[in-house]
Amino acid sequence: MQKLAVGGLEGRLRSWFPDREFFMRSQGQVRFIKISSRVQMIGAGLAAALLAVWLVTMAAMAISSILSTRDRMALLDREAKIASAESRVTAYRGDLDKVADDLGKRQDFIEQVTKAHLGELPQDARAGETVSDSSGAAAETVKKVSTSLPEAGNLARIEARQLAFVESLTRLADRRAAQASARLASLGLNPQAMLAAVDNRAAQGGPLLRLATGRDGKIDPRFQRLGLSLARMDTLERSVRGIPQVLPASLEYISSGFGYRADPFTGGGAFHAGLDFKGPVGAPIYAAARGVVSFAGIKSGYGNCIEVDHGNGLMTRYAHMSRFAAQLGQSVKSGDVIGAIGSTGRSTGPHLHFEVRLNDQPLNPRPFLEAASHVSEVPRGSAGNGR
Repeated sequence: MQKLAVGGLEGRLRSWFPDREFFMRSQGQVRFIKISSRVQMIGAGLAAALLAVWLVTMAAMAISSILSTRDRMALLDREAKIASAESRVTAYRGDLDKVADDLGKRQDFIEQVTKAHLGELPQDARAGETVSDSSGAAAETVKKVSTSLPEAGNLARIEARQLAFVESLTRLADRRAAQASARLASLGLNPQAMLAAVDNRAAQGGPLLRLATGRDGKIDPRFQRLGLSLARMDTLERSVRGIPQVLPASLEYISSGFGYRADPFTGGGAFHAGLDFKGPVGAPIYAAARGVVSFAGIKSGYGNCIEVDHGNGLMTRYAHMSRFAAQLGQSVKSGDVIGAIGSTGRSTGPHLHFEVRLNDQPLNPRPFLEAASHVSEVPRGSAGNGR
């Protein structure tokens, strides 16, 4: 089969290149030149080989030219990009003053809004305060930056303003926290106990959303201190707002005070955990401070009773009610009507039994209410005593 294929190819080539004879006449003589099929095929092969070499050479030259053009275009493109970046840097440097001006206006806005809601921020440092003072270091930084990189001088000044603002706001938070702490102490409350009542991580959760002031994820200690100071201020001021300062009932008189007394039923010594306000059945009972109703129902010894949670472990209790005017979970404000005076539970007559408790420990309500009204106490054993 292979021999037949070779023979067929050779026959086809011979048909393409048959033996040829050429004659030439010169000076009356005739010469015959014979060119065989083999010679023709060799010549055709050499011509084809030369053509192939030429085509390869031309293709290589074309490819080399294309690559050279591409490299040159890439170089030009890189040079254009470099030129563009440099022009943008130049333009940005030229606009740094505008950027700094915009940041300055934003800082002005922040400070004005803060002043409108919180008042003037303290600029002075008082003895005993632990707030940092970066004014000296910030001034030195502004000086160095302005010398080594003049175009960034305004940005350094904005940064100095920002740090000064943070430190002033921290001073304000610390001073307001100190005022709230003094207010609590004057009423016989322990501010640290109020803070401890909040510092409880039980029943907390949620996704972790870290706060940072730098691209590296860290937070500047001055900003961290601000956050802690604001949280402490908020806790103590909420404690003050939750202090009972409104009389829970229209005062006829206090029929039984806080502390040890003769029990109205047994006559023996007993501890009375609140104040009894004598009044007619149906007279309104008011929330002594804002909070949330944490209990509304019947409690042993107290009869119909409402408890209001004021946060931070502080709670007020209203007992012997004839009716309810608030329900469980309801938010109430100081002075809101939450019920009516009655004589339910362990009671000898219509009155309101009022308690103040911190972490479920009874406190004398009198210091809290004296700021709202002068109260007087009748001798023990009068009508309207109860639990």
